[in-house]
Amino acid sequence: MTDTNDAWPELVVDSWQDTRDTVHMWTQIVGKVRMALAPPLNHWWGVTSYVDASGLTTSLMPYRGGGVEIRFDFLRHRLTIETTWGDAREMELRPRTVADFHDEFFAHLEALGVHVSIMGSPVEVDPAIPFARDTVHASYDAEAMTRYWRSLVSAHRVFSAFRGEFRGKSSPSHFFWGAFDLAVTRFSGRPAAQHPGGVPNCPDWVMHEAYNEEVSSAGYWPGGASEGIFYSYAYPQPDGFDTAAVEPAQAYFDRDLGEFVLPYSAVREAEDGDALLREFLESTARIAADLAEWPDGQGRIEST
Repeated sequence: MTDTNDAWPELVVDSWQDTRDTVHMWTQIVGKVRMALAPPLNHWWGVTSYVDASGLTTSLMPYRGGGVEIRFDFLRHRLTIETTWGDAREMELRPRTVADFHDEFFAHLEALGVHVSIMGSPVEVDPAIPFARDTVHASYDAEAMTRYWRSLVSAHRVFSAFRGEFRGKSSPSHFFWGAFDLAVTRFSGRPAAQHPGGVPNCPDWVMHEAYNEEVSSAGYWPGGASEGIFYSYAYPQPDGFDTAAVEPAQAYFDRDLGEFVLPYSAVREAEDGDALLREFLESTARIAADLAEWPDGQGRIEST
């Protein structure tokens, strides 16, 4: 059995930020391939990656009467590309520029007969250096990436259980490469006013689709505090949301982010990190639903 320290490893952001930012760009390149190949789903669910037994996967994407799957393996430190026609290629995850990663990755796709084009610049970051010219981001700390993946495994476990308690529409626990965060979102079933947009290097219509319904959304982002944060927000934000009493005691409303925040370090240091995170998720979702008076039928599934 995995002990608590393995489940929630120490992750001081300053110690691996360069690696985080480099791998962020790599996941955007791979994510944009999924965006090009996979069918569109509401709220951009069709572009996300998923936590798996060794890293992150695109899952199977349709192509040429079959399909292709791309996986970041943060145990062996390889990126693998596998096809349903039995061919596969892999590349090493190591210190290398985004431009170098981009070029080798697309060479492997071409060798496999997977012909795809993507928008060549990242989104939700500023500056947005084109991938093929990005020689700024070039770090890879293998140990840090393994530790980060283990934290994703734990967050995914808690998010998935939290999702399973809700009767209404909910997203999977999935990884958005735009912001480099794992997220799970509940929906009230009601439409929302158009999102104002304004996200760096991201067209407003992307946010319009993402937030065309009323939501309570939570996630895990490796930034915003010394070891990253768990966050929770509501869109549209109901009156009184920012001053509501939140649990656990380590959580608070961050006015710069406009979100409730629970530091990752609080979860890591807790006797039962899973329970502390669940308390945060349930508290913030309850605040959003109560203040916005979500319709009946969108409540929890009680255990039997």
